[in-house]
Amino acid sequence: MTEDEFMGNLYQRFPVTVEKGLGSHVWDVDGKEYIDCMGGYGVAIVGHRNERVVNALKSQLEKIITVHSSLYNKTREEFLKTLIGVAPQGLTQVHLNNSGAESVEAAIKFARKFTGKKGMVAMNGSYHGKSMGALSLTFNPKYRKMFQPLVEKTSFAKFGDIESLRETVDDDTGFIILEPIQGESGIHVAPNGFLQEVRKMCDDKGILLVFDEIQSGLGRTGRMWASEHWNTTPDIMCIAKGIAGGVPMGATLVKPEILAVMGKGEHSSTFGGNPLSCAAGTATLQALTQDGLIENAEKMGRRLREGLERLKEKHRIIREIRGKGLMIGVELKFQVKDIILDGIKNGVLILYSGRNILRFLPPLVISKDDITKVLETLDILLTREEKRHNV
Repeated sequence: MTEDEFMGNLYQRFPVTVEKGLGSHVWDVDGKEYIDCMGGYGVAIVGHRNERVVNALKSQLEKIITVHSSLYNKTREEFLKTLIGVAPQGLTQVHLNNSGAESVEAAIKFARKFTGKKGMVAMNGSYHGKSMGALSLTFNPKYRKMFQPLVEKTSFAKFGDIESLRETVDDDTGFIILEPIQGESGIHVAPNGFLQEVRKMCDDKGILLVFDEIQSGLGRTGRMWASEHWNTTPDIMCIAKGIAGGVPMGATLVKPEILAVMGKGEHSSTFGGNPLSCAAGTATLQALTQDGLIENAEKMGRRLREGLERLKEKHRIIREIRGKGLMIGVELKFQVKDIILDGIKNGVLILYSGRNILRFLPPLVISKDDITKVLETLDILLTREEKRHNV
């Protein structure tokens, strides 16, 4: 009997049954060890079984697990202070929720209430989640087609093209949402100057700017927030994935005047801000800021990128390498499924991003030795793939 008998056909699944993890490594039920470059789709940002996170969870479990936000809780208070301490300037109010999609849903409602406008503009290639509001802002037609009609008055502009964006917005546009580095569509980095141009346009037209840093934030790119690479601050920012070291959590950070328009009961979350997630969240932010993980992301990301560039010179199958820090995509000329399956056999777990892109989102604790091993393994895998295709 397997999970597939109960969970339906909702996930692309790979033949590994993970039993335990530590740092940037996981082990399956047979004791086989893997270097984890999937990182739970970016969730294991401070490493599996991070000591700070484990200790914080153990401590909190001995106190209380759930406290609804209609009551006060010191663990939640500590997390909020810690989060605001690293948030972009001006984002001093927070709605705590449970996932990336939920953080985007909150952003939609806050922006609509604040501006009084219904129009929403996202980017070609965007991915913001699969709940109905977040799905409305997700570009790929394969996710959208069977669930229409979605939230009305949603438009898409070309990512990185300010003129396309100018042509897309209108007088009823309430907000523009974008990922500084697009994740699911293939690790596409915003061109230099684009975020600044969008910020200026939003200021000129009275439009809110929303950044989705669910995948790109929390040190992933070698900065706490990817938008720091372009010195640009949004009005609303959505975060989730690794924020609580693997425990489900999301947060929507907003300027105070935006959240102030919301009335009691207009948006809430039963589990949002529970003490267990908040304890793990504080520990995660401490690990990122006090244990050198952001610096390691920049350093190891540079090492990985340089190694991949050398492989590109050797292997004609590689078309392009994109990304920043430890958020890297490798676009190939052929589908990547066989490479991923061969990687599993060779002890390396690699993500995909579309049919022909390998995606690397390893824990930020990954070491120099692990990077070397990943590159050596990938060299072997690419050689095999070229033989399959007679390249």
